[in-house]
Amino acid sequence: MRKQFLFIFLALIVANTSQAQGKTTRIGYIDMEYILENVSDYKEAKSQLELKAQKWKQEIETKKTNINTLKENLKAEKALLTKELIDEKETEIKFLENEMLDYQQKQFGADGNLIRQKAALAKPIQDQVFTAVQDIAEAKNYDFVFDKSSDLTMLFSNKRFDISDQVIRILNRTDKREQLTKKQLKDQEVQESKENAIDENPAMADRQKVLDERKAAREKLIEDRRLEQEAKKKEYDDRRKAILEEREAKKNGTVSEPAKTTQAAKTTEAVKTDGTTAKPAAAETTTAAPAVDKAAERQKLYEQRKKELEERRKKILEEREAAKKAREAETQKTNTTNN
Repeated sequence: MRKQFLFIFLALIVANTSQAQGKTTRIGYIDMEYILENVSDYKEAKSQLELKAQKWKQEIETKKTNINTLKENLKAEKALLTKELIDEKETEIKFLENEMLDYQQKQFGADGNLIRQKAALAKPIQDQVFTAVQDIAEAKNYDFVFDKSSDLTMLFSNKRFDISDQVIRILNRTDKREQLTKKQLKDQEVQESKENAIDENPAMADRQKVLDERKAAREKLIEDRRLEQEAKKKEYDDRRKAILEEREAKKNGTVSEPAKTTQAAKTTEAVKTDGTTAKPAAAETTTAAPAVDKAAERQKLYEQRKKELEERRKKILEEREAAKKAREAETQKTNTTNN
Protein backbone atom coordinates (compact mmCIF):
# COMPACT_ATOMS: atom_id res chain seq x y z
CA MET A 1 0.00 0.00 0.00
CA ARG A 2 2.83 2.40 0.85
CA LYS A 3 4.44 1.70 -2.53
CA GLN A 4 1.19 2.52 -4.28
CA PHE A 5 0.76 5.87 -2.58
CA LEU A 6 4.45 6.60 -3.09
CA PHE A 7 4.07 5.90 -6.81
CA ILE A 8 1.08 8.24 -7.08
CA PHE A 9 2.90 10.89 -5.04
CA LEU A 10 5.95 10.70 -7.31
CA ALA A 11 3.72 10.90 -10.38
CA LEU A 12 2.05 14.04 -9.04
CA ILE A 13 5.44 15.60 -8.28
CA VAL A 14 6.59 14.86 -11.83
CA ALA A 15 3.36 16.37 -13.18
CA ASN A 16 3.73 19.54 -11.11
CA THR A 17 7.37 19.86 -12.07
CA SER A 18 6.55 19.48 -15.75
CA GLN A 19 3.78 22.05 -15.53
CA ALA A 20 6.15 24.44 -13.81
CA GLN A 21 8.50 24.09 -16.75
CA GLY A 22 5.69 24.95 -19.16
CA LYS A 23 4.94 21.40 -20.38
CA THR A 24 1.51 19.81 -19.91
CA THR A 25 1.64 16.26 -18.54
CA ARG A 26 -0.92 13.90 -20.12
CA ILE A 27 -2.16 10.98 -18.04
CA GLY A 28 -4.59 8.26 -19.15
CA TYR A 29 -5.78 4.96 -17.78
CA ILE A 30 -7.41 1.73 -18.90
CA ASP A 31 -9.65 -0.84 -17.24
CA MET A 32 -8.23 -4.24 -18.20
CA GLU A 33 -11.24 -6.17 -16.86
CA TYR A 34 -13.62 -4.00 -18.91
CA ILE A 35 -11.52 -4.53 -22.03
CA LEU A 36 -11.37 -8.30 -21.61
CA GLU A 37 -15.13 -8.52 -21.12
CA ASN A 38 -15.64 -6.72 -24.44
CA VAL A 39 -13.33 -8.92 -26.53
CA SER A 40 -15.35 -11.70 -28.20
CA ASP A 41 -12.53 -14.29 -28.30
CA TYR A 42 -11.87 -13.90 -24.59
CA LYS A 43 -15.58 -14.12 -23.72
CA GLU A 44 -16.02 -17.35 -25.69
CA ALA A 45 -12.95 -18.95 -24.14
CA LYS A 46 -14.06 -17.80 -20.68
CA SER A 47 -17.48 -19.40 -21.19
CA GLN A 48 -15.83 -22.71 -22.06
CA LEU A 49 -13.61 -22.44 -19.00
CA GLU A 50 -16.64 -21.77 -16.80
CA LEU A 51 -18.23 -24.95 -18.15
CA LYS A 52 -15.10 -26.85 -17.16
CA ALA A 53 -15.17 -25.30 -13.70
CA GLN A 54 -18.82 -26.32 -13.31
CA LYS A 55 -17.92 -29.88 -14.23
CA TRP A 56 -15.10 -29.87 -11.65
CA LYS A 57 -17.51 -28.64 -8.98
CA GLN A 58 -19.98 -31.42 -9.81
CA GLU A 59 -17.20 -34.01 -9.50
CA ILE A 60 -16.23 -32.62 -6.09
CA GLU A 61 -19.85 -32.71 -4.93
CA THR A 62 -20.13 -36.33 -6.09
CA LYS A 63 -17.02 -37.25 -4.09
CA LYS A 64 -18.45 -35.48 -1.00
CA THR A 65 -21.75 -37.38 -1.35
CA ASN A 66 -19.95 -40.74 -1.60
CA ILE A 67 -17.84 -39.95 1.47
CA ASN A 68 -20.91 -38.92 3.48
CA THR A 69 -22.66 -42.14 2.44
CA LEU A 70 -19.71 -44.22 3.64
CA LYS A 71 -19.69 -42.33 6.93
CA GLU A 72 -23.41 -42.94 7.48
CA ASN A 73 -23.06 -46.63 6.66
CA LEU A 74 -20.15 -46.98 9.05
CA LYS A 75 -22.07 -45.23 11.79
CA ALA A 76 -25.05 -47.58 11.31
CA GLU A 77 -22.92 -50.77 11.17
CA LYS A 78 -20.30 -49.83 13.74
CA ALA A 79 -21.89 -51.90 16.52
CA LEU A 80 -21.76 -55.05 14.36
CA LEU A 81 -18.19 -54.67 13.04
CA THR A 82 -14.89 -55.71 14.57
CA LYS A 83 -12.24 -53.14 15.45
CA GLU A 84 -10.11 -54.17 12.45
CA LEU A 85 -12.97 -53.64 10.01
CA ILE A 86 -13.84 -50.28 11.61
CA ASP A 87 -10.22 -49.12 11.30
CA GLU A 88 -10.10 -50.31 7.69
CA LYS A 89 -13.26 -48.39 6.75
CA GLU A 90 -12.13 -45.25 8.59
CA THR A 91 -8.79 -45.41 6.74
CA GLU A 92 -10.63 -45.74 3.44
CA ILE A 93 -12.82 -42.73 4.26
CA LYS A 94 -9.79 -40.69 5.30
CA PHE A 95 -8.03 -41.59 2.05
CA LEU A 96 -11.07 -40.52 -0.02
CA GLU A 97 -11.32 -37.23 1.92
CA ASN A 98 -7.65 -36.42 1.27
CA GLU A 99 -8.09 -37.37 -2.39
CA MET A 100 -11.08 -35.00 -2.66
CA LEU A 101 -9.19 -32.14 -0.98
CA ASP A 102 -6.22 -32.66 -3.30
CA TYR A 103 -8.52 -32.60 -6.34
CA GLN A 104 -10.22 -29.44 -5.08
CA GLN A 105 -6.87 -27.74 -4.51
CA LYS A 106 -5.65 -28.89 -7.92
CA GLN A 107 -8.62 -27.34 -9.71
CA PHE A 108 -9.46 -24.29 -7.58
CA GLY A 109 -6.35 -23.60 -5.51
CA ALA A 110 -4.18 -20.50 -5.68
CA ASP A 111 -2.08 -22.21 -8.35
CA GLY A 112 -4.87 -24.46 -9.65
CA ASN A 113 -6.04 -25.17 -13.14
CA LEU A 114 -8.74 -22.48 -13.04
CA ILE A 115 -6.33 -19.66 -12.18
CA ARG A 116 -3.65 -20.84 -14.62
CA GLN A 117 -6.08 -21.30 -17.50
CA LYS A 118 -7.61 -17.87 -16.83
CA ALA A 119 -4.15 -16.34 -17.01
CA ALA A 120 -3.41 -18.28 -20.20
CA LEU A 121 -6.62 -16.98 -21.75
CA ALA A 122 -5.94 -13.37 -20.76
CA LYS A 123 -2.24 -13.21 -21.68
CA PRO A 124 -2.60 -12.97 -25.51
CA ILE A 125 -5.27 -10.28 -25.12
CA GLN A 126 -3.16 -8.44 -22.53
CA ASP A 127 -0.19 -8.44 -24.93
CA GLN A 128 -2.38 -6.90 -27.61
CA VAL A 129 -3.70 -4.37 -25.08
CA PHE A 130 -0.18 -3.33 -24.08
CA THR A 131 0.76 -2.88 -27.75
CA ALA A 132 -2.41 -0.83 -28.39
CA VAL A 133 -1.73 1.30 -25.28
CA GLN A 134 1.80 2.05 -26.48
CA ASP A 135 0.48 3.07 -29.92
CA ILE A 136 -2.16 5.35 -28.38
CA ALA A 137 0.33 6.87 -25.93
CA GLU A 138 2.83 7.61 -28.68
CA ALA A 139 0.19 8.98 -31.07
CA LYS A 140 -1.45 11.23 -28.46
CA ASN A 141 1.58 12.06 -26.32
CA TYR A 142 0.47 10.45 -23.08
CA ASP A 143 3.10 10.57 -20.34
CA PHE A 144 1.46 7.97 -18.08
CA VAL A 145 -1.13 5.25 -18.66
CA PHE A 146 -2.36 3.29 -15.64
CA ASP A 147 -4.42 0.13 -15.30
CA LYS A 148 -7.45 0.86 -13.14
CA SER A 149 -8.11 -2.82 -12.36
CA SER A 150 -4.55 -3.56 -11.15
CA ASP A 151 -3.11 -3.17 -7.66
CA LEU A 152 -2.61 0.51 -8.31
CA THR A 153 -5.09 2.40 -6.13
CA MET A 154 -6.83 5.22 -8.00
CA LEU A 155 -8.51 7.54 -5.55
CA PHE A 156 -10.20 9.47 -8.38
CA SER A 157 -10.41 9.04 -12.14
CA ASN A 158 -12.03 11.34 -14.67
CA LYS A 159 -13.88 9.42 -17.36
CA ARG A 160 -12.49 11.57 -20.16
CA PHE A 161 -9.01 10.20 -19.46
CA ASP A 162 -10.23 6.60 -19.87
CA ILE A 163 -8.84 5.18 -23.12
CA SER A 164 -10.27 1.66 -22.66
CA ASP A 165 -12.78 2.10 -25.50
CA GLN A 166 -10.01 3.28 -27.80
CA VAL A 167 -8.03 0.13 -26.98
CA ILE A 168 -11.09 -2.06 -27.71
CA ARG A 169 -11.60 -0.32 -31.07
CA ILE A 170 -7.98 -0.97 -32.01
CA LEU A 171 -8.30 -4.66 -31.11
CA ASN A 172 -11.52 -4.97 -33.11
CA ARG A 173 -10.01 -3.13 -36.08
CA THR A 174 -7.13 -5.60 -36.16
CA ASP A 175 -9.55 -8.53 -36.33
CA LYS A 176 -11.74 -6.88 -38.97
CA ARG A 177 -8.94 -5.73 -41.29
CA GLU A 178 -8.17 -9.30 -42.29
CA GLN A 179 -11.68 -9.74 -43.70
CA LEU A 180 -12.19 -6.36 -45.43
CA THR A 181 -11.80 -5.43 -49.10
CA LYS A 182 -9.83 -2.38 -50.25
CA LYS A 183 -12.92 -0.19 -50.43
CA GLN A 184 -14.01 -1.35 -47.01
CA LEU A 185 -10.53 -0.68 -45.65
CA LYS A 186 -10.68 2.86 -47.01
CA ASP A 187 -14.07 3.44 -45.41
CA GLN A 188 -12.74 1.94 -42.20
CA GLU A 189 -9.77 4.35 -42.20
CA VAL A 190 -12.14 7.31 -42.62
CA GLN A 191 -14.24 6.07 -39.73
CA GLU A 192 -11.12 5.56 -37.62
CA SER A 193 -9.95 9.09 -38.34
CA LYS A 194 -13.32 10.42 -37.25
CA GLU A 195 -13.24 8.35 -34.06
CA ASN A 196 -9.68 9.48 -33.30
CA ALA A 197 -10.68 13.11 -33.75
CA ILE A 198 -13.58 12.60 -31.36
CA ASP A 199 -11.28 10.95 -28.81
CA GLU A 200 -8.81 13.80 -29.13
CA ASN A 201 -11.40 16.51 -28.59
CA PRO A 202 -13.68 16.03 -25.55
CA ALA A 203 -16.04 18.78 -26.75
CA MET A 204 -16.43 16.97 -30.08
CA ALA A 205 -17.06 13.74 -28.21
CA ASP A 206 -19.84 15.38 -26.20
CA ARG A 207 -21.29 16.86 -29.39
CA GLN A 208 -21.17 13.46 -31.10
CA LYS A 209 -22.87 11.91 -28.09
CA VAL A 210 -25.69 14.46 -28.35
CA LEU A 211 -26.02 13.74 -32.08
CA ASP A 212 -26.16 10.00 -31.44
CA GLU A 213 -28.84 10.49 -28.80
CA ARG A 214 -30.90 12.63 -31.18
CA LYS A 215 -30.50 10.06 -33.92
CA ALA A 216 -31.60 7.29 -31.58
CA ALA A 217 -34.61 9.40 -30.51
CA ARG A 218 -35.58 9.99 -34.17
CA GLU A 219 -35.26 6.32 -35.00
CA LYS A 220 -37.37 5.42 -31.98
CA LEU A 221 -40.02 7.97 -33.00
CA ILE A 222 -40.11 6.59 -36.55
CA GLU A 223 -40.37 3.05 -35.23
CA ASP A 224 -43.20 4.03 -32.85
CA ARG A 225 -45.10 5.69 -35.71
CA ARG A 226 -44.62 2.65 -37.89
CA LEU A 227 -45.93 0.37 -35.16
CA GLU A 228 -48.88 2.71 -34.58
CA GLN A 229 -49.74 2.69 -38.31
CA GLU A 230 -49.52 -1.08 -38.42
CA ALA A 231 -51.81 -1.33 -35.38
CA LYS A 232 -54.37 1.02 -37.00
CA LYS A 233 -54.20 -0.91 -40.27
CA LYS A 234 -54.71 -4.19 -38.45
CA GLU A 235 -57.66 -2.73 -36.53
CA TYR A 236 -59.22 -1.49 -39.81
CA ASP A 237 -58.68 -4.86 -41.49
CA ASP A 238 -60.23 -6.70 -38.53
CA ARG A 239 -63.25 -4.38 -38.52
CA ARG A 240 -63.71 -4.74 -42.30
CA LYS A 241 -63.39 -8.51 -42.05
CA ALA A 242 -65.97 -8.62 -39.24
CA ILE A 243 -68.44 -6.54 -41.32
CA LEU A 244 -67.98 -8.78 -44.35
CA GLU A 245 -68.47 -11.90 -42.25
CA GLU A 246 -71.62 -10.42 -40.71
CA ARG A 247 -73.02 -9.57 -44.16
CA GLU A 248 -72.17 -13.01 -45.44
CA ALA A 249 -73.84 -14.62 -42.44
CA LYS A 250 -77.01 -12.55 -42.97
CA LYS A 251 -77.00 -13.39 -46.65
CA ASN A 252 -76.64 -17.10 -46.00
CA GLY A 253 -79.39 -16.98 -43.35
CA THR A 254 -81.89 -15.23 -45.71
CA VAL A 255 -81.27 -17.62 -48.57
CA SER A 256 -81.20 -20.82 -46.61
CA GLU A 257 -84.38 -20.32 -44.50
CA PRO A 258 -86.97 -20.66 -47.33
CA ALA A 259 -85.06 -23.61 -48.66
CA LYS A 260 -85.35 -25.31 -45.28
CA THR A 261 -89.09 -24.50 -45.10
CA THR A 262 -89.77 -25.88 -48.60
CA GLN A 263 -87.77 -29.01 -47.88
CA ALA A 264 -89.61 -29.50 -44.59
CA ALA A 265 -93.00 -29.10 -46.33
CA LYS A 266 -92.01 -31.61 -48.98
CA THR A 267 -90.81 -34.02 -46.34
CA THR A 268 -94.08 -33.65 -44.38
CA GLU A 269 -96.23 -34.32 -47.46
CA ALA A 270 -94.13 -37.25 -48.66
CA VAL A 271 -96.00 -40.53 -48.85
CA LYS A 272 -94.50 -43.92 -48.19
CA THR A 273 -94.98 -46.80 -50.57
CA ASP A 274 -97.50 -48.39 -48.22
CA GLY A 275 -99.77 -45.31 -48.44
CA THR A 276 -98.91 -43.85 -45.04
CA THR A 277 -97.52 -40.38 -44.55
CA ALA A 278 -93.73 -40.32 -44.05
CA LYS A 279 -92.47 -39.03 -40.71
CA PRO A 280 -90.11 -36.07 -41.15
CA ALA A 281 -86.78 -35.86 -39.32
CA ALA A 282 -86.98 -34.39 -35.81
CA ALA A 283 -84.88 -31.34 -36.57
CA GLU A 284 -86.73 -30.60 -39.81
CA THR A 285 -90.15 -31.08 -38.15
CA THR A 286 -89.26 -28.60 -35.43
CA THR A 287 -88.01 -26.03 -37.92
CA ALA A 288 -90.79 -26.48 -40.53
CA ALA A 289 -93.88 -26.81 -38.24
CA PRO A 290 -94.99 -23.14 -38.54
CA ALA A 291 -94.52 -23.22 -42.32
CA VAL A 292 -96.66 -26.38 -42.64
CA ASP A 293 -99.54 -24.81 -40.65
CA LYS A 294 -99.52 -21.72 -42.85
CA ALA A 295 -99.53 -23.84 -46.01
CA ALA A 296 -102.47 -25.90 -44.72
CA GLU A 297 -104.39 -22.76 -43.80
CA ARG A 298 -103.76 -21.26 -47.23
CA GLN A 299 -104.91 -24.49 -48.85
CA LYS A 300 -108.08 -24.48 -46.75
CA LEU A 301 -108.89 -20.88 -47.68
CA TYR A 302 -108.24 -21.64 -51.31
CA GLU A 303 -110.63 -24.62 -51.28
CA GLN A 304 -113.29 -22.62 -49.39
CA ARG A 305 -113.05 -19.77 -51.91
CA LYS A 306 -113.19 -22.21 -54.79
CA LYS A 307 -116.32 -23.77 -53.31
CA GLU A 308 -117.97 -20.35 -52.94
CA LEU A 309 -117.14 -19.48 -56.53
CA GLU A 310 -118.61 -22.79 -57.74
CA GLU A 311 -121.79 -22.15 -55.78
CA ARG A 312 -122.11 -18.61 -57.17
CA ARG A 313 -121.49 -19.87 -60.69
CA LYS A 314 -124.05 -22.60 -60.27
CA LYS A 315 -126.59 -20.13 -58.91
CA ILE A 316 -126.02 -17.74 -61.81
CA LEU A 317 -126.48 -20.54 -64.28
CA GLU A 318 -129.70 -21.59 -62.59
CA GLU A 319 -130.98 -18.02 -62.67
CA ARG A 320 -130.16 -17.70 -66.36
CA GLU A 321 -131.86 -21.00 -67.08
CA ALA A 322 -134.97 -19.90 -65.19
CA ALA A 323 -135.07 -16.55 -67.01
CA LYS A 324 -134.71 -18.31 -70.34
CA LYS A 325 -137.59 -20.63 -69.56
CA ALA A 326 -139.70 -17.66 -68.42
CA ARG A 327 -139.04 -15.85 -71.70
CA GLU A 328 -139.89 -18.92 -73.71
CA ALA A 329 -143.14 -19.36 -71.76
CA GLU A 330 -144.03 -15.70 -72.27
CA THR A 331 -143.33 -15.99 -75.99
CA GLN A 332 -145.45 -19.09 -76.28
CA LYS A 333 -148.30 -17.44 -74.38
CA THR A 334 -148.19 -14.41 -76.65
CA ASN A 335 -148.35 -16.53 -79.78
CA THR A 336 -151.34 -18.45 -78.45
CA THR A 337 -153.26 -15.25 -77.70
CA ASN A 338 -152.65 -13.87 -81.16
CA ASN A 339 -153.95 -16.97 -82.79
